[in-house]
Amino acid sequence: MDRVPSLLPPIPPPARALLLGFVTGIRSQVPVALLAIEAGRGAFDPGPGRMGRWLASRKGVLGAVVAAGGELVADKLPTTPRRTTSGPFLQRLATGGAVGAAVHYDAGHQPALGALLGAAGAGAGAYLATRTRAAAAERTRLPGPLLGAVEDLFAVGLAMAVLTAGRGPR
Repeated sequence: MDRVPSLLPPIPPPARALLLGFVTGIRSQVPVALLAIEAGRGAFDPGPGRMGRWLASRKGVLGAVVAAGGELVADKLPTTPRRTTSGPFLQRLATGGAVGAAVHYDAGHQPALGALLGAAGAGAGAYLATRTRAAAAERTRLPGPLLGAVEDLFAVGLAMAVLTAGRGPR
């Protein structure tokens, strides 16, 4: 993820937690997969617990990437519930909180603040993406799966920009 130097300056941990939480609201597994890849490379410390060690393992990275890929496909299916219905929304809040806490832990900051910021970002991302996609569908008449693919690109791009901000080439 970091062969080309970032054009962005470093992003402070609270902003990183909020922004990655925002991405979680759009595509809940994208930040998890990218953080797992970073942890597997040794560029991110997800924490000392069993879950952190698993996330950084080959199986953890593979599982996170497969989950993200599954979400990218499932989002385009007509039977997939809206991200703002209670089940998917609560899952996004929890995942956003976990992502924010991990970002803060990695930076040596209070994980609780990161969890709050990540969950807040996830809630905002879920609602804003839902409203934006509905408005775009109404105004452009583009098919839902195409709009979903645009969301995918935005979510992955934003998450990668946040994770690589301030890095030089390796």
